[in-house]
Amino acid sequence: MSGGADNRSQAARILAGLVLGLALGLAAGAFLPEASQPSLNWWIDQVIQPAGRIFLRIIFMVVVPLILSAIVLGTLEMGDIRTLGRIGIRTLVTTIFLSAAGVGIALGLVNVLEPGHSLPEEKREALIASYGGASEKSIERGSRPQSISTTLLNFIPENPLTEAVNAFNPENSGGGLLALMVFSLFVGVAMAVAKPEKTAVLKGFFEGMFEVCMTIIGFALKLAPFGVACLGFAVAARLGLDLFTTLGAYVGVVLLGLGLQQFVVYPLALRFFANRSPWEFFKQSREAIVTAFSTSSSNATLPVSLRVAEQNLGIPTRIGRFVLTVGASANQNGTALYEGVTVLFLAQVFGVELNLGQQLVVALMCVMAGIGTAGVPGGSLPLVVGVLLTIGVPADAIAIILGIDRFLDMCRTTLNVTGDLVVAAVVSKPECAS
Repeated sequence: MSGGADNRSQAARILAGLVLGLALGLAAGAFLPEASQPSLNWWIDQVIQPAGRIFLRIIFMVVVPLILSAIVLGTLEMGDIRTLGRIGIRTLVTTIFLSAAGVGIALGLVNVLEPGHSLPEEKREALIASYGGASEKSIERGSRPQSISTTLLNFIPENPLTEAVNAFNPENSGGGLLALMVFSLFVGVAMAVAKPEKTAVLKGFFEGMFEVCMTIIGFALKLAPFGVACLGFAVAARLGLDLFTTLGAYVGVVLLGLGLQQFVVYPLALRFFANRSPWEFFKQSREAIVTAFSTSSSNATLPVSLRVAEQNLGIPTRIGRFVLTVGASANQNGTALYEGVTVLFLAQVFGVELNLGQQLVVALMCVMAGIGTAGVPGGSLPLVVGVLLTIGVPADAIAIILGIDRFLDMCRTTLNVTGDLVVAAVVSKPECAS
């Protein structure tokens, strides 16, 4: 309980920092005389924004090792592929299907509703100008012709170290962060196939790396209230009240996407692939759903989910324990949907127009990032930042949504945990029938 209280207090401090920064920024932009605007801009560019970026820089430096270790461990938790047989394959297929459906919903909603375009053009231009032209670099890179075969080959890195070093370099012509994710996936699968006694040391290395990265991110988040206040001030001073209209549109799209996944995709999967009544399923799962919403942690909800699966849903113990334990780390389709909406929304805000091919790459990155997202509050933040940097959106943009992330985290965690139970129900159907 103390961990949950700490997470709530941390979220409250971040929200308070954002509110304070936005309020002061709005006041500065609205009430300072026109003659003071050059001085205000100087303070924003030279003092306030650099101070706010400190906590983001700390997160940036662990994004690559975090993605590497998280995806390797998430894949490794699938177990020995040679012995899992049909249960493992059904779990993997169902997980990928639900994650792809969620990201597909995200792409469709953002392209149709265009929440990032609700910002007036003059405000968008001012925002782009104040963040050093990262968007222009992304647009220039995206306009370079590249064949489909080259694009696909870039997913498999010739030198993973090169891709890791250049993951956020807009001039990199390779696969970048996505290539690193593919390499991590290969390592995880190979470790799952190899003899455990031969890979025990390597597994311990990745576990240690993951733990160290999460600890460093914890350090960074302690600075987040101050950093968010500074970045919020900078954005609000330049955008004014138009920011809140755009932010409201973003929240609405995220909630709509999560709702479609929860109340349309999941019921269809339950009805057609698990032969279960969606109404009965949700009623029997409500304890796990409420716990997920209140804790914002798939890992913290795992004991409740295991009990619900076995006692309420009648899922065989061996299937429930395998699917739900793996799902707490590797079946984050709610997070994948959220990341898809967030990345494309911020791209729209900053004028980064992504073509269909680029959006599909973002979708694939979000699906794969779902494997590596930590099942703890705020665990998706580093991966969102990583994808933003890959497409040329300034990482500072994360400050726009960080203050309301706690509420959205509660909602997407609810979707993650419900998805774990749905996968368990689908996987267990043939076993129960036999």
